[in-house]
This record gives sequence, structure tokens and C-alpha cells, in this order.
Amino acid sequence: MFGIDRLRRRLPTKVAALLVAVPVIGAASMAVAGQIASPSSVQVTNLLKTRLPKTQLSQVNCEKVHGLCEVTAGSNLFYVDAGARYLIIGRVYDMETRQDLTAARLLEINPDMLVGGAAKANAAAAEGGGDAEGAIAPTPGKVQKTSVPTRPAVLSLDGLPKDGAIVWGNPAGETVTVFTDFRCGYCRALTNVLRGMNVRVVERPISVLGSRDIADRVYCAKNREEALHAAYAGEPFKGGASCNTSGLDANEAFAHKHGLSGTPVIVRADGAMLEGYRPKEFLQSWIKGGRS
Repeated sequence: MFGIDRLRRRLPTKVAALLVAVPVIGAASMAVAGQIASPSSVQVTNLLKTRLPKTQLSQVNCEKVHGLCEVTAGSNLFYVDAGARYLIIGRVYDMETRQDLTAARLLEINPDMLVGGAAKANAAAAEGGGDAEGAIAPTPGKVQKTSVPTRPAVLSLDGLPKDGAIVWGNPAGETVTVFTDFRCGYCRALTNVLRGMNVRVVERPISVLGSRDIADRVYCAKNREEALHAAYAGEPFKGGASCNTSGLDANEAFAHKHGLSGTPVIVRADGAMLEGYRPKEFLQSWIKGGRS
């Protein structure tokens, strides 16, 4: 094979010049691509200060999750892309290590915080017509914390019709009612926990995050329990023909009346209520009537 110098002597001057320039252009392109793939935390921070001037940023880290920058603002956590154009409120799950990176980070930021509190941020963003800053900005001079309540609130389920409920689990187990949203990551996590417990679950979908279309399909499915778990997993399922979904309307009216603006909301048989995700050990004690 010809060496590069020998090849240049056999080609016209202009062609030889282009041949030498190609590797340089390629190297420059690779450098630019590297900058895009690994955005500077400082650059993203400066962009966010311009685009979210009311949000007091605590830290921006663009090294933890490839292609995303993790942003903390007080006890709040969200993500943005390399150009700080798209803001993402939700969970990041590592499918290789099977680890919920967002939940772990939230607990690291504030071990006492209620992990499910991010559901309220999602709800605020959805109801605010895209005003994401209003959903994530902490109160000036005050770190927002959503602590596990020493005593749960009480929520009477009287007035809710039998319709609108998707019942699954152990028919003979203790009953727990959950107001849920199929686009809520913490609802999915809670459902997976409840599947491993010997309880009877009554799920009442409410469309906090615009999931009414999914709720209708699940409710009208021939096998609602199977459709419910498939919907949470993002798997396809048969929704069946259209059916009477007035029970879902009743769920949403009830949630609006009682100020249930975030999901999940867990209600015990005696009416004791908790907002947000809880781990299995906590739920096992609480559902049996133990202190929360």
C-alpha cells in the first residue's frame, strides 16, 4: 500500500490538499460531537439561570446520566437536555442495574422526604399549562420538604360508586384503595410493591397527568387486572369495546372535591390516608393499622 506522502506525490496538488484536510475536519467533527454528548455543567447552569430565573439552583451534574443533566433545586430534582431546552420531570431507571436512579437520588438529597412528592410537581406542571418553573421553584429562603406525616389524614370514601374501581390482588386480604394515574411513575412503583403483598387493591384512576384515554381502555378491557399491569409496564393490551366510564368521571369529581391533585393517594380501610409512594415494610405495618 502507498504511504500518505507517496500518495500525495502521485495526485494533483488540490486533491492532495483535500486528502490532508479530511482527517483534520474529521477530528474537529468528533470534538464537536463529544461536546454535544457530554455537555458542560457550567454551560447548562448558565442557560438554566436565564430560562428559569426564579428557580434557585443547587447543583447541575451532566456526568451521571448519559445525554441528560441532573438538576437539583433545594429538595426538587429534574432533568434537562444538553441545550437546556427540554425540561423533564420524572424518573430515570437504569435497566441494566435495575435501579431507580431518581428515587435513590431524592432520598440522598433528603432522606426524610416523601419520594412520591414528585407526583405533585408533575401535576402542577400539567395543570399549569406548561409552566414548569412554577412547579419546581422552591419557596425563596425556604427548603421545601414533604415529610412522612406523623398521623395520616382521614378520607371518607362514602359517596363513591362501585363503578370506577379496578379491583385486584387477594380477595380475602385487607383492602387498600389507591387513587392513581397510569402516567405516574410512583404509581407504577407502588403497584409493583402491592403486587408482592397479600392485600386486596382497589385502584381508582384519576387523570392528573392526562391519562384518561389509558384509563378508559383499561376499564373497558375484558380482563381489567391484566390490562392495568400491562398499562403500567408500557406493554400493549386489548382495551375491548367502549363501555360505561361514568365511574371514572366520579373518581375525578371526588378527587377534585377533596383536593387530590397528586398521585398516588393511598387510603386504608378505616379512611386513614397517605399521599405518595411508600416502601413495602412501611405499608405492611400501616395497612394493618400501625402508626405511620
